[in-house]
Amino acid sequence: MGEEEAEKGPLPAARGDPPGLPVGPVSLNVGGTLYSTTLETLTRFPDSMLGAMFRGPRPARTDGRGHYFIDRDGKAFRHVLNFLRLGRLDLPEGYAELALLRAEADFYQIRPLLAELSRLAAERRRRRAGAVLHAAVDGRERLLHFTVRRGPQNYGLSTCRLRVFTANLFCTDGPFLALLGRRLGAAGDAPQEEGPGPRRSAEEGETRSPHHLRLEWAPRPPDLPEAEYAKQKVRPLRTAPPEGREIGTAAEFLEEVLKAALDQGFRVDSVFPDPEDILNSHSLRFVRH
Repeated sequence: MGEEEAEKGPLPAARGDPPGLPVGPVSLNVGGTLYSTTLETLTRFPDSMLGAMFRGPRPARTDGRGHYFIDRDGKAFRHVLNFLRLGRLDLPEGYAELALLRAEADFYQIRPLLAELSRLAAERRRRRAGAVLHAAVDGRERLLHFTVRRGPQNYGLSTCRLRVFTANLFCTDGPFLALLGRRLGAAGDAPQEEGPGPRRSAEEGETRSPHHLRLEWAPRPPDLPEAEYAKQKVRPLRTAPPEGREIGTAAEFLEEVLKAALDQGFRVDSVFPDPEDILNSHSLRFVRH
């Protein structure tokens, strides 16, 4: 239904329909978000609140443009409506608002949706209980040569070392890995070309996998001018605000991973190469029972 039709609001009831009920496309304003659907979809489950609203004599509120108004979360209603349309729950990978969606399903009293959400929550608990996390970090040095201006018509050649770190993280618990990525300032789904933060892998398969995160960063050496640093196409790595602490070594990176993992119930399973020196290692493996 086009925008012009949506603004006209619901069509009047046809002869034989209960008074005040719409015929044809139905426009809904759910918490400020507009949706267009059919009466058949809204009444798929007659014993639900929506079924009662659009089948029985119960009147429904409308907004100033004639859209039926429901004072609930507009974003979450998208998944409620898709369940009514498809008859199944189809959430994006790593969807993190199950509690909110369950509250909405409970409000609308859609019992099949409540049952499916309970099943999904149990499945997530099962996955989280047996989760595995592996973090590996490596550093390599680049020897940089650049020209420095020391005065009018006076240029000299300077040299410094730039240490570039690469970290690969794999976790069977995708939502935890997304949380860790946000903590490390790498929440986007695509490689970062501009702005602060680490560079993510440019390989399509890696950037789209909810279980794998690859980061590359390099602290700027004090003797490397910012213009020369920018030419290297690298970025610093900082923790998310409000802390915003720059991570300058592999040990500092592993410390952040360790803190996040322990906070989420993981336990260290193995350390390479030296189990006695966890923060100066190259690889950590965690498990959550």
